[in-house]
Amino acid sequence: MLDNVFLGFETALTWNNLMYSFIGVFVGNLIGVLPGIGALAAISMLLPVTYGIEPAGALMMLAGLYYGTTYGGATTTILLNLPGTPSHAVVCLDGHPMARDGRAGSALLVAMLSSFIGATIGIILMMAFGPLLVEVAFQFGPAEYFSLMILGLLAASTLTTGSPVKGVAMVVIGLIFGVVGTDINTGIARFTFGVPELQDGLAIVAVAMGLFGVADVISNANRLGEGQAVSAKKIGWRSLRFDKGEFKSSLSSIFRGAGVGSFFGILPGTGGTIASFMSYAMEKKVNKNSKNFGHGAIEGVAAPEAANSSAAQTAFIPTMTLGIPGDAIMALMLGAMMIHNIQPGPQLMTEHPTVFWGLIASFWIGNLLLLILNIPLIGMWVRLLSVPYRLIFPAVLLFICLGVFSANNNLFDVWIVLAIGVFGFVFSRLGFEPAPLLLGVVLGPMVEENFRRALLLSRGDMTVFVTRPISGVCVAIAVGVVAFVIYRRVIRRKGLVKIKG
Repeated sequence: MLDNVFLGFETALTWNNLMYSFIGVFVGNLIGVLPGIGALAAISMLLPVTYGIEPAGALMMLAGLYYGTTYGGATTTILLNLPGTPSHAVVCLDGHPMARDGRAGSALLVAMLSSFIGATIGIILMMAFGPLLVEVAFQFGPAEYFSLMILGLLAASTLTTGSPVKGVAMVVIGLIFGVVGTDINTGIARFTFGVPELQDGLAIVAVAMGLFGVADVISNANRLGEGQAVSAKKIGWRSLRFDKGEFKSSLSSIFRGAGVGSFFGILPGTGGTIASFMSYAMEKKVNKNSKNFGHGAIEGVAAPEAANSSAAQTAFIPTMTLGIPGDAIMALMLGAMMIHNIQPGPQLMTEHPTVFWGLIASFWIGNLLLLILNIPLIGMWVRLLSVPYRLIFPAVLLFICLGVFSANNNLFDVWIVLAIGVFGFVFSRLGFEPAPLLLGVVLGPMVEENFRRALLLSRGDMTVFVTRPISGVCVAIAVGVVAFVIYRRVIRRKGLVKIKG
């Protein structure tokens, strides 16, 4: 394996390939800062440019675009509560409160370091355990996916800092939002109310930016007439430093997040969004600082960012070794390989070793370039918080509208994001938090599709969800989570009754 690693770095460090990798991560980073555009649009626009480039350099540039957006998206998420991509939405819960508290510099720095460490762990797992991870992914069928998604939805209800019942309610609303559109099995339109534009469903980008970006603008409308900035605290070089022991305490969160992200990255159809939400939910359960989650906990930024980046790396495993794309972005990467006469599959390592190992080596080089590019810019980004909010909010709304429109070139999505923004603002005033709803929108179609597929394969036998080992374990854990929540509520209620008595 060491010989292969040396071959990869020898290929990736040639002048041409290094330049293509730098172009990819640089453009991806810029596009990631622009809300709503994301890696899919970036790769689609720049794919034709790679036709005349050598296969290794072309794939390195496209891969750099992909994981470069994960770095840039954290910037607007933390500073403006505006998730660049849905996978960054959960970072809003703690990243933006840190920015308001004058700690935007440390939030951005830990996001970048977490992304780099998470990506490095994902790359090491790809090199050392690629075939084994593929075997693990093969064990997941429709029943396993359904049980895992149900467990994820229950975990989503714990993302809230308030009542678990309200969290579950938002998950249910998210599931309803997620199934809006045409049923892929019957072709029947559901919850469209006769509106043709809703037949394609609600765009996840529109839901994310409406729930976090527009709702935040509405909730801060009372500050528009003042000269108040986003952060009332003085912005200086102190904000670029961690508090004593802060980064050390977040290292365990980074490693846990990277582990979760690596696992979900290899499962086709899951990706960074689910990985970041799952890592946040797990971190909130196991971290000693869990009481501060949702109020500016640095671990709440570190874990999902590490998960997002590690998932971006391990998502290449099924694409390259099996030719199975996990999502639309990986499908584009698969298409790029075929355009350059590279057939993905088990023979890729032996037939095109320079391309395969050069691409893996470029992942680490590209992530290192991103770290070098972004750290000097933190001071400039943090200065945005000193700009009066009355000047910031029009730019935020403009970016939201442009980002949502450019995703599908559909003006209707702009009206959707504004309507969801009002909805999110009203529900936040009532004590309902937006993160569980967004995860419900993401997982809703997957839950329904895998439930139907599992019952179809088992001829309607519902026991398939508990008789298959992996699915049964997920169901048991889900039941345990529900029982624990109920038990804790009963104990707490008894304690209140004793105090009153």
